[in-house]
Amino acid sequence: MPRKEGDLEDLTPTLQVSAQQSRFHKESVDAPTSKEILIKNLSIQLGQKELLNNAELLLKEGGHYVLVGRNGVGKSTLLKAIAGGHVPGIPWSFNILLLGQTRELSMDEAIGGLSVQDETVLQHVVRSDRTRERLMKESEILSRAVETQNDPTAPVRAYREVSHQRLARRLDEVRQISAKRSGARGAKAKAELVKTEAEFVVSLQRLEADLSEMDPTDLSLETKAAVDILTEVQSILELTDAAASEAKARTVLLGLGFPAEKIDDSTSKLSGGWRTRCDLACALCQTSDILFLDEPSNFLDLPSIIWLQNYIINLTVTTVVVVTHDRDFADAVGEELLVLRKQKIERFKGNLSTYESERIKKGKWLTDMKDASDRQKVHMEKSVQNSISAAKRTGDDKKLKQAASRQKRIDDRTGMQVNEKGHRFKLNRDRAGYGTTNRGAIEIPDFDPPVRFKLPTTPPDLRFPGALVSLEKVSFGYPAAKGKKSKEILYEISLTIHPGERVGICGLNGSGKTTLISLVVGTGEGISGGLNPTKGTITRHPRARFARFSQQVVEELDAFSNANREITALQHMMDFGSMTEKDARPLLGSLGLQGKIASDVPIYALSGGQKVRLALAKLVYQPVSIFVLDEVTTHVDSDTILALVLALREYDGALLVVTHDRFFMRCVVEGVHPARLRTRAGDYDQDNEDDLSSDEDDPRTKGVVYRLAKGELKVLERGMEQYEEICERAAARLTKGQVQ
Repeated sequence: MPRKEGDLEDLTPTLQVSAQQSRFHKESVDAPTSKEILIKNLSIQLGQKELLNNAELLLKEGGHYVLVGRNGVGKSTLLKAIAGGHVPGIPWSFNILLLGQTRELSMDEAIGGLSVQDETVLQHVVRSDRTRERLMKESEILSRAVETQNDPTAPVRAYREVSHQRLARRLDEVRQISAKRSGARGAKAKAELVKTEAEFVVSLQRLEADLSEMDPTDLSLETKAAVDILTEVQSILELTDAAASEAKARTVLLGLGFPAEKIDDSTSKLSGGWRTRCDLACALCQTSDILFLDEPSNFLDLPSIIWLQNYIINLTVTTVVVVTHDRDFADAVGEELLVLRKQKIERFKGNLSTYESERIKKGKWLTDMKDASDRQKVHMEKSVQNSISAAKRTGDDKKLKQAASRQKRIDDRTGMQVNEKGHRFKLNRDRAGYGTTNRGAIEIPDFDPPVRFKLPTTPPDLRFPGALVSLEKVSFGYPAAKGKKSKEILYEISLTIHPGERVGICGLNGSGKTTLISLVVGTGEGISGGLNPTKGTITRHPRARFARFSQQVVEELDAFSNANREITALQHMMDFGSMTEKDARPLLGSLGLQGKIASDVPIYALSGGQKVRLALAKLVYQPVSIFVLDEVTTHVDSDTILALVLALREYDGALLVVTHDRFFMRCVVEGVHPARLRTRAGDYDQDNEDDLSSDEDDPRTKGVVYRLAKGELKVLERGMEQYEEICERAAARLTKGQVQ
């Protein structure tokens, strides 16, 4: 069972999972006809934190889902628990694959003496399919034995070896099933376990037995069995088109942006980002019933992201669940949304943009309905009270009865004016059974509180005008090895950034974007990772302050937290900025690190999004003239990205943005309001309703988008729209290795 190999053992000691089961459940069927998953009353607890409580999970066969939720709610844990076989109720015959599970290959799985360190990227991806590799290994063992001429017992030995290995995997599966079942099903599972253990002992004895004096009849029977298994294995490999695995792997690697020369190079030379791409290629090249992709677009440039979304769309048989922070990518690949919030899983038929837009519309509609209903009820009750008072003064019993009847009608007619389908409410159709009122109450949706970022909006005073930074015909090349000529990465680049301007830079990975921003920030005091040009001149305003966010900042924070396990975000901020707790707490709170999260939780235990917030706090604790943001959206949930977008739109200083996130670039650099892109967060704040619902772009924040390609920087007249068109054409050429 491929799903059980490489179980997630690191979760086992602290992960507790429970779900509703019965003897009619699909788990009791070895090979169900449908690949649908339906789990009721699913509860997951990780350590002391409860992630899900009596939730329901439904994954239809061949469906494409996007799992969304804020950082830390348990999206990744849910996927790991299912893929690791920890969730009861999922048939053991299902082949479930999680991105990243194929990262480690044991040394004993090497074929032909090739170790993991020596294999190329292509070989690693091909060998990552454990099921195929196991079948290939069995085919090799049996073929070599059957073709042996001098030893008639070789096929028997090979047959017993292969059968014993299969029985060992079966025993491991039966043990896990037995540990999870109780009652009558548990007794049956334990009986099966006892039987399988006995078979395993017999198989081990047969494997170690001396074959020199074996009965000729038994020898003939087991030799025939070896030939039969070999035929079966070769048939399966032929049906799964194992011979085409290498061609498919090469196609996927090219699609994910691997240069042709890197595909045939050693995996030991891959950096962290390329290793993540290699993991993604391993997942895409395998055959699975259900595929979980957790943040697959990380470290991909836009052509590869577009190629990946097209690849996922064309997976019509495989059920796909994607966790991603990229809104455009989520909208493209998702047919249905799974929203993880308040320990439940909410379902929505449609993509993320439609979900967020519809929730705000529904919230406003129900709020208006409730306000109108309340006003009408107050008016009618006041009228009834006046009638009652008048009837009592005159002693008119008839009018008292009429007033009582009107009061009853008020109680019967206030509440929801439409049914669940939006049609006019009818009592005999929409309110069956008994109730205290004829109509249901108008319930306003319970939205999560919006994520809010508060950045210093006013940059420091420059005292005299001038550009913040100006590059004039700047070229740069890293020093070459001895005896080799240095190659220029950037060639005669000219760029000027004035106070308050928005500048965006896009381009392929490896095109020199990070090198360019390192030249922009320079090597001044307090600047890390800056560079000086090989040719050309760079002029900076003498009073300009630069703040740079990069993935290196987060990596440095990870390294620091691992070395200092007790340090919290509050203590680190106080030490870093020489601040008092009175000053540090409001700063961290403005970026979403409030209360005990800041003061009690160690940095190493923070989620990726929370570490990004701490890294931002270290940049903005003092006013700056220009924010330089290099892939700031990585590992941050969609609500937090929107909060950051809204905060940056209010910032009066300059921005230099490098990102592959189309939504972020359009909103922050091009000045498009998030409402125009129909990707507003699912929060409804009546005080800010006008701000969130307005679709007016802000001309004050409209900037320029540049494309960096072949060392040259060029303006994109139509911004991200033009660059996306270029990337779509590039994505079509990726599998041919023709991207420039």
